[in-house]
Amino acid sequence: MPGLVPGIIVLRAFRLMTPRTATLIGLTAILMWSLLSVMTVATGKIPAFQLAAMTFAIGGLVGLLTWVGRGDAAGSLRQPLVVWVVGVGGLFGYHALYFLALRFAPPAEAGLLNYMWPLLIVLFSSFLPGERLAVHHIIGAVLGLVGTVLLFAGSTSGFAPGQLPGLIAAFIAAFVWAAYSVLSRRLKAVPTDAVAGFCLATAVLAALMHGLLETTVWPETTLQWLSVVALGIGPVGAAFYAWDIGMKRGDIRVLGAASYATPLLSTGFLIAAGFAKASANIAIAAILIAGGGLIAAKDMVLRKR
Repeated sequence: MPGLVPGIIVLRAFRLMTPRTATLIGLTAILMWSLLSVMTVATGKIPAFQLAAMTFAIGGLVGLLTWVGRGDAAGSLRQPLVVWVVGVGGLFGYHALYFLALRFAPPAEAGLLNYMWPLLIVLFSSFLPGERLAVHHIIGAVLGLVGTVLLFAGSTSGFAPGQLPGLIAAFIAAFVWAAYSVLSRRLKAVPTDAVAGFCLATAVLAALMHGLLETTVWPETTLQWLSVVALGIGPVGAAFYAWDIGMKRGDIRVLGAASYATPLLSTGFLIAAGFAKASANIAIAAILIAGGGLIAAKDMVLRKR
């Protein structure tokens, strides 16, 4: 039966996956997320919740395609309520806030502020059983804070009053994603197949919010349509499955440290695409935030296996 082949291949791949392979898969999520800002801006003037509904629907379908030929995959959706709260709450909450941030605030500044989540993941993880908050965690947090203050101080003259809600949304989104990531580590027994359900549930919630709060605006150009599809397949689709695999099967220390390169890559893509301008303040803020994260994650990288 030809239709069974894709599902059988996926099932065997998961069973034979090594920690090294899972870590490499997790790293691809970081690369895809670095494109999130530029792709979101490229979608045009689509309202935030409408965009979330469209892209998460595509992302959920990406996961469902891997279910072909695997009758047990659907069983992954039978999870306790707390799992659904963490999964859907994390995905819907984070992206709703992030899309709103990119709509109402300068994309580079909103992106860098939001990308404090790697630092927060390290700090939150230190309170898990077997971990502790050390001096280098505090130093890393202070550097991240300094970078954030510099980001605001260097761009204050360019902010309009209406952009403040977007910046606040970006900051809160960082906390939401950090909490989701750490809690996902605690729920590592939940199969990655369940992420497809989280994506589809998020799409439904976003569609409901869109109907209540927004006016539908469809993409106006081919590039905008392609950006929506690419966003759903990559940063709002495959990246979540890759991150889930990496967190549950790979080396979380390597993934945690590597994630601090995301703001630098993200800002670089925004500048290359013409959506942001290079400046000394942005560069220094990015270095401080990323450097603070690396220092905070020192034990994740250097700890012996």
